[in-house]
Amino acid sequence: MMDSLDGFAPLAGRYDGFIVDLWGVVHDGVSPYPGAADCLARLRDLGRRVILLSNAPRRVDVVREGLRAMGVADDLYDGVMTSGEYTRGLLSARTDPWFAGLGRRMLHLGAPKDYNLFEGLDLERVDSPADADFILNTGPDQDRGENDPAPYLPILAECAARGLKMVCANPDMEVIRGGQRLICAGLLASLYAQKGCAVRWIGKPYPEIYAPVLEMLGLPRGRVLAVGDALGTDMRGAKGAGVDGCWVLGGIHQEMIGDDMALARAEATSAGLAPVATVPTFRW
Repeated sequence: MMDSLDGFAPLAGRYDGFIVDLWGVVHDGVSPYPGAADCLARLRDLGRRVILLSNAPRRVDVVREGLRAMGVADDLYDGVMTSGEYTRGLLSARTDPWFAGLGRRMLHLGAPKDYNLFEGLDLERVDSPADADFILNTGPDQDRGENDPAPYLPILAECAARGLKMVCANPDMEVIRGGQRLICAGLLASLYAQKGCAVRWIGKPYPEIYAPVLEMLGLPRGRVLAVGDALGTDMRGAKGAGVDGCWVLGGIHQEMIGDDMALARAEATSAGLAPVATVPTFRW
């Protein structure tokens, strides 16, 4: 049975380490949620270890810089891992058989701000599917107001006709940024997969992204709690990683669930998930 809690404090004594989502838990893409930085500070004061895990298709240093700009200081957490950082590692090392066979000519679907994910790697960015060996998908350019998959459908069709593999560096279907719901790379990848094309999804809920996070925590899985707002990525990812989950209802599912605990339980049960607790927001 999920505990319905008003704040995070009761969970702090039950775990030694916390995997905390960013978008929808710590901030909304524009500013921190009220009480989130204080909650991190209280966990640190208790000697708890905190690793931030995000499906951002960007490198860790870029995410740290963004957090600082929002007033979330480096000393409020022990480490960060992003789907973008993990994707870069796979593209660089090429020890994973799937990545080893990709080739070097890359068609990037995404915003210029995501170039840091692949800059400095032995890759050639091309503009046409006809010239590409594979696709790197970091999602629509939200800063330019791209919030409709329709403009991407022709290029996805061209890529599908060539049988190009896609690397999706952000499995999220959508996020809420400053109160506006925006589509993400995961939606484009889902449309591409529906064409029968090969997609490698990097990030939550897929278990491989949790390996470096658990290594950074250095704790038994039974002493770790994952905190996130998305049932399909954060809570499903926690289950796949073998750790407990705390579901923050005030993020991506707020419009649908609100404070209706009966509905929250029904949604979790229908998804085959069992978070240990819910909180309205990430506050103490």
